[in-house]
Amino acid sequence: MSLLDYKDAFLVGLFMSFMIGPVFFMLLKTSVLKGFRAAIAFDIGVILGDIVFISIAYYGSRNLLEKIKDDPRLFFIGGLILIVYGLITYLDKSNKKELDQSSIEVAKGNNYFKLFLNGFFLNFINIGVLAGWLGIMVVVGPSLNMNPTSIFWYFTLVIIGYFMTDVVKILLAKQLRSKLTPLVIYRVKRGMGVLLIAFGALMMLKGFVPKEKFDEIMDKVEITRSK
Repeated sequence: MSLLDYKDAFLVGLFMSFMIGPVFFMLLKTSVLKGFRAAIAFDIGVILGDIVFISIAYYGSRNLLEKIKDDPRLFFIGGLILIVYGLITYLDKSNKKELDQSSIEVAKGNNYFKLFLNGFFLNFINIGVLAGWLGIMVVVGPSLNMNPTSIFWYFTLVIIGYFMTDVVKILLAKQLRSKLTPLVIYRVKRGMGVLLIAFGALMMLKGFVPKEKFDEIMDKVEITRSK
């Protein structure tokens, strides 16, 4: 199953939602302390930040991608971005104790607008999130022939997957917080890093292998997985 297929857009959103970081834990914390509606307000701010990042990735790279969208080296560039992001995620140990983080406080009272702003700015200051969306855009955009409508619906499905996963996290916040020990957090982050590296390597491979041969390989993998 290819990262480039529409049917995988929802899974991309699910994957991005489970990237371990400050937003992940603040969402759980807000849900536990302030309730469902407060957490949704916070999450909408987070998602708006992601939409801004996706827009920056699209408009910032559109002219370049239009010029080289048929160049196999584009997959090499996109894959390299994902691999670098994956390595940073894999090697980063700063979030091992993030569950106990007290430097970021939940807004007092159910001030939904303030919670919305907290979600937006907490996500927006994380430049690593922009790198992740840029890597996905570099891979997905050319595969969709840089068609604005196709790209819009692809990332709409990604955001829907992201939001629905966050709703599940909000509903299960208390259980998730009790189970996310520093060791579990560390292992999850390393797993996420490995997956990003694997996606990146797959994209780089596509840059070197002729399209027909690559599609043939992926078809065989799909058949094997379905057995």
